[in-house]
Amino acid sequence: MSKLGLSQDKINQARQEAKIVADHTQAFIDKHTTDSVERTIVRLLGVDGINEFDIPIPNLVVDFLKHHHDPSIGIAQMLAYYIKKHNTTLDDIVAKITKETLPPQTIEPLSKEEVKKQLFPYYEKQMKAIVAQRATRDKFKQMHKLDRPMLYVIVATGNIYEDVTQAKAAAKQGADVIAVIRTTGQSLLDYVPYGPTTEGFGGTYATQENFRIMRKALDEVSIQEQRYIHLVNYASGLCMPEIAAMGAIERLDMMLNDSLYGILFRDINMERTFIDQYFSRVISAYASITINTGEDNYLTTSDALQEAHTVLASQFINEQFALRAKMPPHLMGLGHAFEIDPTIEDGFLYEYAQALMAREIFPEAPLKYMPPTKHMTGDIFKGYAQNTLFNIITSTTNQSIHLLGMLTEAVHTPFMSDRYLAIENAKMINQTMKHFGDEITFKKDGKIQSRAQNVLHDAHKLIKDINKDGLFDSLSKGVFAGIKRTKDGGKGRLGVYQKDPSYANPIIDDMLDSLKEVN
Repeated sequence: MSKLGLSQDKINQARQEAKIVADHTQAFIDKHTTDSVERTIVRLLGVDGINEFDIPIPNLVVDFLKHHHDPSIGIAQMLAYYIKKHNTTLDDIVAKITKETLPPQTIEPLSKEEVKKQLFPYYEKQMKAIVAQRATRDKFKQMHKLDRPMLYVIVATGNIYEDVTQAKAAAKQGADVIAVIRTTGQSLLDYVPYGPTTEGFGGTYATQENFRIMRKALDEVSIQEQRYIHLVNYASGLCMPEIAAMGAIERLDMMLNDSLYGILFRDINMERTFIDQYFSRVISAYASITINTGEDNYLTTSDALQEAHTVLASQFINEQFALRAKMPPHLMGLGHAFEIDPTIEDGFLYEYAQALMAREIFPEAPLKYMPPTKHMTGDIFKGYAQNTLFNIITSTTNQSIHLLGMLTEAVHTPFMSDRYLAIENAKMINQTMKHFGDEITFKKDGKIQSRAQNVLHDAHKLIKDINKDGLFDSLSKGVFAGIKRTKDGGKGRLGVYQKDPSYANPIIDDMLDSLKEVN
């Protein structure tokens, strides 16, 4: 029974409407590919590195071949043809492309079976590496099973080695999840930087080497603390699936991966984003990486009291996109946030209703609950009080991924002492209020029940409207966060291609074949 008196019929109807929205969009996704999808295929074939001008080799390969050939047939078709035609290896073809010594030829498309035959020895290595990392994670997580929300903190120095120092300190203080914030603007780069980096603004570059460095450091702490420390980064922006592949290979545990965030908040073309998120989620499902969606960001631009239904509507849609990538619910870290103005009467009750509603509607999802940010000020004492209220709701509504609020949220990048205080606050609340949520019920048709029921009703209505107009047109009307985007606008639009009938991507086919159907 729902403590909030939510109608299961209404939930089912909203879910069905979201399914139709996702199905219509998926029909478009299935017919198209992007530069970043094609570069991801190259990376999963084992191609990496940079040339003498620091240009990533996956970019060189895709740019060279799409310049000389029709990109609609896909990079797998092109590489397989050259390997077979020249009776050589992938390494040889890539080296010749890099040195600009490969003479372009007219490609006669191979059968999809032949494409797989030519490329399987290369991508099999990467898939086996991902499966091995999945097994290593499972082994680590047997050390200690948490019976409370995972405490999630961020590091954002710009220097991966300084990030390691701060991450280790936070983990030893009690953090379960370390998120390495990405440097400002990286989501708009149409390539992935290479190697370790020590200079970033507002965060650290997401590179495969940086992932490897941080993973090694957190494994060391995990062994010392006998508690697995999860690593997070961002599979978003113009290189969304590439970063998902890198994270899968280096055993990241969570990836910020939303189907709408890049469109709304980074003005990335919506066609490009929807195509990219699909491949990135298939990779994450295959690697057992938990995704974190970005609905919390809606409430940093819109009023949290008036626009809460947009968060729920987006959660329903994100869920359906993830299901189409064969991602099970236990990997869907759907996002929401504690962002109601703290001066509003009974705001705590409305926040409680919103959080418990998400938990009741998505019972298997590892919900990611975000702390107050919009209404934080330089008053650190008020901020600490706001975070305490947030921690109470997190604990008593059984949220899964608890991103800790900092008392200096509105002042500067947190000091290690700020993280320590945040962790201690959360640990105290989790202990002293451990079973409080189990003990309480709510007044029938009272403020909490009414709030949740109204939000569900409005979310259902919004999804029906989106279904009627289509997701592309709905986004152009600004249905989420009041931000309007056009189907043909945004960054990355020129990197979208309709697939030729001969198009092949054996990697995604094999990943999907290995994943179970989910509903």
